[in-house]
Amino acid sequence: MIPWPALSLALGSAAFVLGQSPIVREDKRAFAVLDPNGPFRNGTQLFEPTPNVNLTPPYFQVFDDRFNDILGPNPTVRAIIENDTFAFAHDGPVWIPSTNQVFTGGFLAPKFHPSNGSKVSMFNLNDLENSTTGLINFTVVPLSADVQINNGATLFRGDLLLVTTGNGTLPPSVVRVNPSPPFNDTTILNNFYGRQFIGLNDAKIHPQSRAIFFTDVTYGFENGFLYRFDADTGDVRVIADGFVRPNGIAFSPDGKTAYIADSGESGGVTAGINLTLPATIYAFDVMPDTQSFANRRVFAYIDTDVPDGLALDTNGNLYVGCGDGTQVFDPKGTLLGKIFIGVSSSSLVFAGKGRLLVNADTKIYLAEIAAEEWT
Repeated sequence: MIPWPALSLALGSAAFVLGQSPIVREDKRAFAVLDPNGPFRNGTQLFEPTPNVNLTPPYFQVFDDRFNDILGPNPTVRAIIENDTFAFAHDGPVWIPSTNQVFTGGFLAPKFHPSNGSKVSMFNLNDLENSTTGLINFTVVPLSADVQINNGATLFRGDLLLVTTGNGTLPPSVVRVNPSPPFNDTTILNNFYGRQFIGLNDAKIHPQSRAIFFTDVTYGFENGFLYRFDADTGDVRVIADGFVRPNGIAFSPDGKTAYIADSGESGGVTAGINLTLPATIYAFDVMPDTQSFANRRVFAYIDTDVPDGLALDTNGNLYVGCGDGTQVFDPKGTLLGKIFIGVSSSSLVFAGKGRLLVNADTKIYLAEIAAEEWT
């Protein structure tokens, strides 16, 4: 661990002052061979290979020296919003560059359960400038009852694009939402040629075609697929299958490679954990003519819990929300380091240069690093 000088987030005597967050440098050779009696762990336990560190998360774990370039000279990570009354920060964070506003989806209980419904909350990162505690507040967005159990979200033509699981008589849907009052919403897709979706999980916009890609996960019923939807023509089609539970999705900056998280190991609320199933990120080539996905290969396997939300930086490094926070891989799938928060993170989003927001249900963490999102 390295000591760091204090940094100030705001000017004046009331400024919130913080020191650079601890960095633990891990040597992969040091834990390549463990004692025959262990200690070994399963995929749900946290991995802290350096003994006697006695650090309280959050902090950074460096597994490859290149992670230092991602962190920069003065990296910090800390909670900026805390609320234990319900899991307000579960999935689908979206940053609006023009206003510095952030929207995020959550569930109406301290712990995730789909029967508890959902809410979309919003906050403004500008509020950090005047915070004397380092914490800011959020407000709940007054969406219509047509938006039920939203999961993933992304920006689409200046609006929020939400994908939902639905609830009761409302089917899973792709919904476009105005990010300004009155926050009116329009459902733009809720079926595949008359067949109902299962439970839409995450969505991204292809950087070249601007088509909507979204995953349909199997936590609700049966088969899960990956879909492509052209909002201008109405064309919707399956472009990949063969997943157990397809989850997060992301594209490389050039749009030629797609990444899909398969969280099959986690059976959700009722089925529990099955360590024989995937906790895997797959990479695909995106075909230039059809944008179908081809040449599937294992990109990375997550060592703690399962992969969920995905994001990329300008150098093509992949950031993965998973059981211990955020894991960062280079474009070839080498683990570079972790933003270790000690609890599960289902989603994350860059919010401008050097700012990464990490959702952890009842908390949102801000990592201030050197990297920036490629968009």
